[in-house]
Amino acid sequence: MQPASPKGLKIWWLASRPRTWFASISPVLLGSAMAMKDGFFDPLLFFFTLMTALSIQIGTNLANDYFDFKKGADTSSRVGPVRVTQAGLASEKAMKLAIFIAFAAAALCSVYLIIQGGPIMMGLVALSIILGLAYTAGPFPIAYIGLSEVFILFFFGSLAVAGTYFLQTGVWGKEAWFVGMAPGLISSAIVVVNNLRDETQDRLAGKKTLIVRFGKGFGKAEYLFFILGAMAIPMLFFKDHPLALLSWLALPPAIPQIIAIFRETDPKMIGAILPKTGQILFFYTLLLSIGWML
Repeated sequence: MQPASPKGLKIWWLASRPRTWFASISPVLLGSAMAMKDGFFDPLLFFFTLMTALSIQIGTNLANDYFDFKKGADTSSRVGPVRVTQAGLASEKAMKLAIFIAFAAAALCSVYLIIQGGPIMMGLVALSIILGLAYTAGPFPIAYIGLSEVFILFFFGSLAVAGTYFLQTGVWGKEAWFVGMAPGLISSAIVVVNNLRDETQDRLAGKKTLIVRFGKGFGKAEYLFFILGAMAIPMLFFKDHPLALLSWLALPPAIPQIIAIFRETDPKMIGAILPKTGQILFFYTLLLSIGWML
């Protein structure tokens, strides 16, 4: 007996990929915690920063759903979670409308950020929306030329944390740029899991991820490097303080995922590592934020 197809709002919930939302939530939490430590925190600004970041990510996820289908990367042989365009759960017209609504929501939420942050924030929001589309759309889509990890590390790491800190304090803090690499590294690890799972389909579709270019062994090494790199960053700031160990509490749950990455060959089993890595990202960022404030 076939399971019932999702309907209504559940389709759009699936398309928005909530298991990846930690990638946009985490840097806003960390940047705000760093600002709070320095005596700055505007709750309304925090809310609109979070909503803007989340709307941009949802818009990007919806665009990925649509353009990966159009480019042939998502087919009936797909192993990962349901992509609603490929599965016929939403029409192409409906998906394009959803993409527009998500990015329009991001633009609307960003108005308060622009009022507070000025023209530079307007430029950053506009660039983020453009690159959210360019991740899988256009003649040189970021995800198709092997730049996913670099893009995620910068935009969901250093820039997101530093931008959040700037909005709260009015200063582009050097520490925020550097410490922001930590959530960016784990977010990049999430992308690695996605690309390891989809390596066969990506190769057939001409999607030249770094794993397609250099092999699965390279991707597994990437995952290990990104997780351990994130764990190492707090030590550079807390090396003389016992709170240095706080964010390391995220390492024990990460170890089974590192072992699984090197052991598993079944794409479905590899795919199961993705949401767990997202949970590690949020747990790690929460611990790092608490440690920074204390």
